[in-house]
Parts: sequence; C-alpha cells; structure tokens
Amino acid sequence: MPELSNGANHIYGEAAFEVLAKAQELERQGKHILHFEIGEPDMETPDNIAKAGIQAIRDKKTHYTPSIGILELRKAVQDEVEKTRGYRPDLEQIIITPGLKPGIFFSMLAIVDTGDEVIYPDPGYPTYGSTTSFIGAKKVMVPLLEENDFRMNPNDIRERITSKTKLIVINSPQNPTGSVMTKKELEEIAEIAEEHDIFILSDEIYSKMTYETRHYSPTVRDEAKERTILLDGFSKYYAMTGWRLGFMVTPVKMAERLKDFLVTSISCTAEFTQWAGVEALTGDQSFIPRMMKRFKEKRDRIVKGLNSIPGFNCLSPKGAFYVFPNIKETGMSSQECADHLLYNAGVAALPGTAFGPYGEGYLRFSYATTLENIDEAVKRIKKSFKDTE
Repeated sequence: MPELSNGANHIYGEAAFEVLAKAQELERQGKHILHFEIGEPDMETPDNIAKAGIQAIRDKKTHYTPSIGILELRKAVQDEVEKTRGYRPDLEQIIITPGLKPGIFFSMLAIVDTGDEVIYPDPGYPTYGSTTSFIGAKKVMVPLLEENDFRMNPNDIRERITSKTKLIVINSPQNPTGSVMTKKELEEIAEIAEEHDIFILSDEIYSKMTYETRHYSPTVRDEAKERTILLDGFSKYYAMTGWRLGFMVTPVKMAERLKDFLVTSISCTAEFTQWAGVEALTGDQSFIPRMMKRFKEKRDRIVKGLNSIPGFNCLSPKGAFYVFPNIKETGMSSQECADHLLYNAGVAALPGTAFGPYGEGYLRFSYATTLENIDEAVKRIKKSFKDTE
C-alpha cells in the first residue's frame, strides 16, 4: 500500500470514545457499567426544537442551502450574539457549520501553516492538538493549574509567544476542567493578541452553562472583525449533540475563504437541522435554566462524593458539566486509576492524560447522569479501593 500523508499519520481521536468502547464491551459480557466518560447532556432535545426539525422535513426543507447557512438562522445568530456578547456582528461574519468541530478544524486550516505555533490549554479538548499536529504546526501548551482553579493564565501565554505564534486557542467554560475564565483574564489575552497581531480562536460551546459566575468572550474587543473568531453551537445547552449544528463569527475576509472550505468539504449543513436551530435560538428558552438547576445539584453531589473518597480531591467547577478530581494521593497514574475504576468498580471515567500531558494525576467525570448513578459510583469507587488494600 502507498504511504499515507504526514497529516494522516499525525491526526488523532478522542479517548472518550475509546473508553466508551471498552465499557460497552464489558456490558456485552454482562457487567453493569456507570457511564461518566461521554460529554453529552442526559436529557432529550426540547420538544419545540424537535418539532421544528420534523416540520421542516415535512415542508420538504431537505435540499442544498447556501454553504454558509440559511439566512434565517444567520439572522438568529446575529441577534443571539448581540444579546449574549454585547455586540452585533455583520451577517457577512456569520457561518453555520455541522457542529462546532468543523469550526475548529476549518479555522485552524485557514490560519495556521506548517511550522507556525499554536498556543492552547492543557489539559484541553483533544481536537486542538490533533488539528495542530495534522497541519504540521508546533503545539505550545499552556498548563492549567489546580492552584489557579484550572484557568488559563495570561502571563503563561505571554511567556510562550514567539515570532512564529499564529494562534491562541481559548476554551471557557472549559472541557475537561469546568473552569471559567474571568473578564479581566480574557481582556488581557485579547490585548496580548492585539499587541503581537495574533489570532484568537474562542471555543464557547458551554457559554450558557455557568454556575455562580458569568461567561465572557474575548471577541468583544474587536467584535470578531480583526483577529478573533467566536465558535459556539447547539449541542450542549439545547441537548442537540446528534443534530450537528454550530456557528462561527469571524472577520469578513476569513469568512469569504471559509465559504469555499465548506463548499469543498461538506457543501452545507442539513437544512432541516438549521430550521431546528432557528427555533432553538428564537423559541422558548426555559429549558436552559431548568437544565442548569439540575446540573448544579449534580455538580454539588459529585464534588461532595468524590471528596469523601480517600486519595481524591475535587474542586467545584464554575461551568460545563465536568469535574476534574486530583487523584495523585491514590499512588496511581491517571491511566491506572481510570482502568481500576472501570474494571474493578464498573465506573467509566477518563484519565486526565486523555486531554494532554498536564492532565496527569487527574480524572475527568461527566456528571450528565442521574443523582442515583452519582451516589452509586461513589460507593463503588470506595469499595473498589477497600477490596484492593
């Protein structure tokens, strides 16, 4: 067989799906597994949104659309950004994508060349590092430290900037730690990017999912007109993971090029999905506060439970639906501890190293599950360590 490209040999996937496959194999063997590995809300898409998608299919909205998305959804995004970020982007800045991941991938392809440097958080969402490797750029990781509540430190970013730095990736609220950056921190990073003429890619997929704090966007500084790119979507806070729907707000010059990226790669996002998105943004929003009230209760329960386990220490996250407990006092590595929980406790969680080398000594739990499952998982974990003493 001929050799594959360098990029094909350097791109990589996500451990969450690998752990899910292991857990499902154990389930096929008759074992009962509690799932904390997949980052997906544990509720269904709200009825009004689902009905809008179904009605769109019945109305025969099943054909090609403009590659950048239907006008009605782009206008709804325009209103949404004005309402939530405080500035009104031009329609020419708005692009609809099939999920947020294409927004990450296409943005990086449009900005970064082989040999450039990309700064991103570690532990962080694997797509950042995977795409950087695919392009042949240098990965420059900023450690998210527990003593800083896992927030990205602007000083750490400044220290890593070189003449080859092309892009800074920000994710707040953050996966896997649940940290939420402060307004001051984000403003400082935006200033750094402006000072050095560097792009910022702001992944805000959990923007509506915060506790005891507010979400802020670094794109406010230039209103995504010069060097910032806003990415958001519908998967998390509208429970629409399978619908595959996201949006980008970018400088117009970049948007014009991204249009051709979309035409070349995916043609367009499914039309009926986009109409469901219109309803999501313009319809009843009461689903989100109800969901977040439930998530806060689950967050508090799992943090308390994990902190009762010898060797575990868990901060209370300010956003998303993940906890990132420190497990160093167990004497195990992240991978060893994750394997121990899966095979000895029937609890599927992710090793912190699934999100980068600075994740060593931690695990990620998605608490998008029931309170009963959280309580049962804590009991099983405690028992598993006692049984191996």
